[in-house]
Amino acid sequence: MRQNPSFAMTDVAELRRLVDLNPWATIVSAGDEGLVASHYVVLLDDDRDDLTIVGHVGKPDDLIHGLGTRELLVVIQGPHGYVSPGWYGDTPSVPTWNFSSVHLTGVPEILDAEQNLRVLDRLVARFEAGMPAPRLLWERPNDAAFVERLERGTVGFRLNPTRIVAKRKLSQNKPAEVVRAVIDGLAHEGPHQNPALAAEMERALQARADAGGIA
Repeated sequence: MRQNPSFAMTDVAELRRLVDLNPWATIVSAGDEGLVASHYVVLLDDDRDDLTIVGHVGKPDDLIHGLGTRELLVVIQGPHGYVSPGWYGDTPSVPTWNFSSVHLTGVPEILDAEQNLRVLDRLVARFEAGMPAPRLLWERPNDAAFVERLERGTVGFRLNPTRIVAKRKLSQNKPAEVVRAVIDGLAHEGPHQNPALAAEMERALQARADAGGIA
């Protein structure tokens, strides 16, 4: 991802927030037959306070990616969407696409069965938490044999990234009143309504104000 210093994200807490809120990741590697991409859920490693992530792939995706032996690129995509030039007011302008994205690169560590089970347990607990009657990994009708068979069909990994590139393009190169107009356009009903992106832009605008950077 080409970086632009004015759009760079470097605050670890903000990067962790983006990863935590957008766990559906794209995993990319380059093998003997060319590029390959897979899509899996990842979580922040709860034993660390950096951008180390944990997750799993289903077999044989571990072999396809050379998991544990080759470098992976893990792409986290935050809120994104179309921005109409009509929201900029009466000035020459073109459409654009606002987004936040984090790229994590490194060679992952393969988890043993016990560690992998812990990650699988966390994944289920994370996404079942909001259900009226959560069905956790080890609860009936699942039994230990079922869960252990499930684990054997997956390969868990931990990625402590050696390279991090993160970008937040949320109209921060525009005056505050223009940013506000874009937020309003995204928040209101219409073909490009996007409350998640509007909220992310609101957050960035408030951070800009707190830093004294309102134009």
